[in-house]
Amino acid sequence: MKRAAALRQRVDTWRGIEARAADLLALVELADGEDDDALAGDLTRDTGGLEQELDGLEFELAFSGPYDERNAIIAIHAGAGGTESQDWAEMLLRMYLRWCERRRFPAEVIDLMPGEEAGIKSATIEVSGQHAYGYLKSERGVHRLVRLSPFDSAHARHTSFALVEVLPEAGDAAEVKINPDDIRVDVFRASGHGGQNVQKNSTAIRITHLPTNIVVTCQNERSQHRNRESAMRVLEARLIERELERHAEEQAKIKGEHVSAGWSNQIRSYVLHPYKMVKDHRTGFETSSAADVLEGDLDAFIQAYLKAQVGADVEVEG
Repeated sequence: MKRAAALRQRVDTWRGIEARAADLLALVELADGEDDDALAGDLTRDTGGLEQELDGLEFELAFSGPYDERNAIIAIHAGAGGTESQDWAEMLLRMYLRWCERRRFPAEVIDLMPGEEAGIKSATIEVSGQHAYGYLKSERGVHRLVRLSPFDSAHARHTSFALVEVLPEAGDAAEVKINPDDIRVDVFRASGHGGQNVQKNSTAIRITHLPTNIVVTCQNERSQHRNRESAMRVLEARLIERELERHAEEQAKIKGEHVSAGWSNQIRSYVLHPYKMVKDHRTGFETSSAADVLEGDLDAFIQAYLKAQVGADVEVEG
């Protein structure tokens, strides 16, 4: 019933737009040849307002996916390259947390594996908010950094990579059914930098889904129960993402397209030396304000991607 009401409201909105456009066209025909400045001003104002509303509705079309309204789970993984890539992964973690602050989206780091010297090996964030997944799905892929290394005594230029995964959180209706016999749960002590134990009790959780060999860990809570709940939410999200990937592969076969996933899919480059530029390779959108982007100013990149995707995800019939 809730979905039907939302769809009815969407249909009513578009029918209202259609009626207003028809009224404006009728006024244009009436005003044709008339020297009426007041009428011309009204037409200009009403047309501008309609155009602005259409732009907003066009952007909303980007949120037509089945999971776009849901909360999101972001997983960040450092690539090969040791400390360099681990530091880059931590920079990305900070960037997304800052973006969430700008959007006023509550964000919680539910798992974090520190690097040996600096940075992080991986991190998992839960992001809550309307269309959180719809926005953040644009960030899925490999992010590349080019800069003068702060860890190199010769200050040589280095290229680092990190993989960002974005998963839709499972709904309340438990659409993903997990057989308790299909999972193995291991309990261990959470550890901090340098292998130091941050807790004396074993509260960290590792869940292995045996049929798919998906492994999920959660260690940021002091309660074993809360860590298990968080890990199960991530596992459910990974199983949903697995189904989405399978569906995308089937559609790509029908369309004759190649679908690249994981580390083969480089989506964005962040260049800090010898010049400053951030460029999205999917849309061609770029900016020289690299510092602002790393502070969470991602909206222009997200909007460019979502607008480019409108109409691109239409399924092939037959």
